[in-house]
Amino acid sequence: MPTPNPAALEFLLTRRSCPAKTLTLPAPDRAALKPILTAATRTPDHGKLEPWRLIVLERGALDRLSALAVSHGNAVGMDPEQIEKGRKQFADSHLCVAVIEVRRDSPKVPLIEQTYSAGAVCLALLNAALAAGWGANWLSGWVGHDRGFVRAALGLSENERVAGYIHIGTETSAPPDRPRPALDAIATWVTE
Repeated sequence: MPTPNPAALEFLLTRRSCPAKTLTLPAPDRAALKPILTAATRTPDHGKLEPWRLIVLERGALDRLSALAVSHGNAVGMDPEQIEKGRKQFADSHLCVAVIEVRRDSPKVPLIEQTYSAGAVCLALLNAALAAGWGANWLSGWVGHDRGFVRAALGLSENERVAGYIHIGTETSAPPDRPRPALDAIATWVTE
């Protein structure tokens, strides 16, 4: 017979991400962040490959990435609105954890499963931060997908890519709820 954890289930049924632009100081310090990061890495990992790593971006790094978003975006002829969106993601953040997918050669674990594992780390990190009482939001955007930017900003290798940027801080307003899918519309029960 299973042993239920009603508090954990209630948390998962009611969790909501906080818009990144509403997060402010204080942000967790290193001591407060370590259990959150530890929880995030307790994620499904077929083959125990650890196809991910974490880069914690504090204020100085966020300022550098914000400036780099502008210079890189201008250098590649990006639309000014897009550049500004990338700049603000870092300029407005007080703490960000970049979850990096690390694609590992494996005869048993396909790359897609490694991608899923990195995505699971993102969601686990988001939920762990929320469960610890912080506000958190998972973002991506061009600053996560532009190869020139991520190489210069984060020193990523060819076998690495950003799975997500998890911004963590203190929420300044209750996150809005949003429509959730109707279970009957997305779940199929197969009996035979």
